[in-house]
Formats: sequence, C-alpha cells, structure tokens
Amino acid sequence: MAEPSYSIDQDLREAEAMADALDPYIYQDEIYGRASGGSVMGGQTPALTIGALLLRLRRLHALADTMSPTQRALLGKVEARHNAIRDEWSVHYQQKLVKEGESRLKGMDAFFKECLDEPRTCYSGYPPEAMRRTIIQEIDTTLDAMNASSAELDRQIKRADSKLQGVIKPSEFIWAKALESVYPRDTYWWLYSRPSKT
Repeated sequence: MAEPSYSIDQDLREAEAMADALDPYIYQDEIYGRASGGSVMGGQTPALTIGALLLRLRRLHALADTMSPTQRALLGKVEARHNAIRDEWSVHYQQKLVKEGESRLKGMDAFFKECLDEPRTCYSGYPPEAMRRTIIQEIDTTLDAMNASSAELDRQIKRADSKLQGVIKPSEFIWAKALESVYPRDTYWWLYSRPSKT
C-alpha cells in the first residue's frame, strides 16, 4: 500500500482483475469488493473499488509512453471494459464513488485520532493514509468530470485536508521515483509531505 516500489506489470494485472470484476460489483451494495484473478505477483489482489481502479488507470495512462506494445494493448482493453461499465451503469457508478469517498474519509479519522493520542505512531502510520487520500482525489476528479460532484463529499475532503495539514510537513516525494511525474506537487501535496518522526 505504501508504494515504495512500482511495477507497471503489477498495476496492469491488478487493473485487469478489477475491471473484469466490475460486473456484478457495480450494482451490488458493498463498497469493497473482491477482484477476480486470485493473487497478483505472489500476493492478494487489492480490494476492488472504483477508486482503486481509477488510481491504477490514471498512473498507467500517464506512463503509457514507457510501456511495451503488449502492455499498451492490455491497458486499452482494461480502459474499454471500465468505460463500458461506467457508461452502462452511470448512476450506480456515481453513487458508488460517493460512498467510497465518504468511507475512505471516515477511515482517515482513525489516523487523525492516532496522531493526537500517540504522535510517535503518526509517522509510520502515514503511508496508507497518503494512498487513501490519493484515491479520494481520483474519486473527486472523476465525479467532477462526470458533472456529478457531491457538495457534501467536497466539504468532507476540505475538513480532512485541514486536519491532514496539521499533522504533516513538506518532504521529498514519498512514493517510488517512477511515479513522481504522475503526481504533481501542487495537486498531490500530501505525497510530498510526512508527519514528523518525533
């Protein structure tokens, strides 16, 4: 989850497994589903959510120039599958995105409480929160692009960002160097920040 290293192949396999499982996931109630395909690169496939898939699609698309023709073809297949489900189930898709965003923001509250109660654990607990906040950004950006913004979700993001800015300070890019060009500092400032170690 912390992205200390990055593999295009792994991202592609995870995105493919997620896209293949979008139907029936898209019209079911649970926010966190299970992707088909079992394990990926020796580990379990991450939980299926639209946000997790969007995260992978965004960075894969941004790095497409570095891919082999086979990798680009697979990315095209995954994007086509995602787009077909999004277009066919647009209301469910939008509703699921809002619910996922709210769920992930609620999950960040535990981190903020931990930082207050045990400041020394804040540093080591930050990488999953940076991932969570990045997925929330993908959700918010996608909703905006679909003209389906949620004022309540935007309010919750602003509240979380205010808390986040209170516990982190500027640092070097915290993920793998290969991803730095995908995430500009002005938009993804939390990926260029960390809590203090003490």
